[in-house]
Amino acid sequence: MRVDVFTIFPALVDGFCSESLLGKARENGLLDLRCHDLREHTTDVHRSVDDSPFGGGAGMVMRAEPIFASVEAADPPRPLYLLSPGGRRFDQALARELAATHESGGFSLLCGRYEGVDHRVVEHLVDGEISVGDVVLSGGEVAACLVIEAVTRLIPGAMGNDVSPVTESFGDSGLLEEPHYTRPADFRGWPVPDVLRSGDHARIERWRLAQALHRTLRVRPDLIDARGGLSDQEKRLLEEFPAVPYP
Repeated sequence: MRVDVFTIFPALVDGFCSESLLGKARENGLLDLRCHDLREHTTDVHRSVDDSPFGGGAGMVMRAEPIFASVEAADPPRPLYLLSPGGRRFDQALARELAATHESGGFSLLCGRYEGVDHRVVEHLVDGEISVGDVVLSGGEVAACLVIEAVTRLIPGAMGNDVSPVTESFGDSGLLEEPHYTRPADFRGWPVPDVLRSGDHARIERWRLAQALHRTLRVRPDLIDARGGLSDQEKRLLEEFPAVPYP
């Protein structure tokens, strides 16, 4: 899947996306990441990508000219999204939508900076806006890395365990993920739940589902509501397996 990123700090995105799962996806040809430096398409000696806003006000605004020129020169895959606090909130559903674009060529991201971008970019160049949360960042590069990682994990073959995207938080179950344990079986007097060492795989799967339900009810009850509430079977599981402790 091809992903083009337009930014004034291409090394930030390229460096992050060269490590761990993303780096392996690039090495294996699953992710074709292309980072474009907007400053390469400026025309002044200072390579300026920003200017003061019409009408006055604090801060600077990214100019339309270098952004349009960079995108038109790259001819990137569409859709092209501006990373912005005012965009559609990024979630697992949107990650799945973007992952599905691997069949049609991929997608692109534009990283804003300063007070934002000239609105003519929003009106006439990008296909939409994406927000990674109700926070304001200095620029869209961190947000771009977040989006790329979340999407790449869903590309077939990118993860060693193809079950993970199904069972993890916000996966196909619509629940948060259950707690996990590993060796030693007893750490500082805190033992692993007996059921996980029982060898009874059917009971272990019921316990895992019960813990996922407990955790989701505790932290994100809205996800339970979105699933239409609890089934009778799920209610019985909650009674059978009490919740593990949480802070």
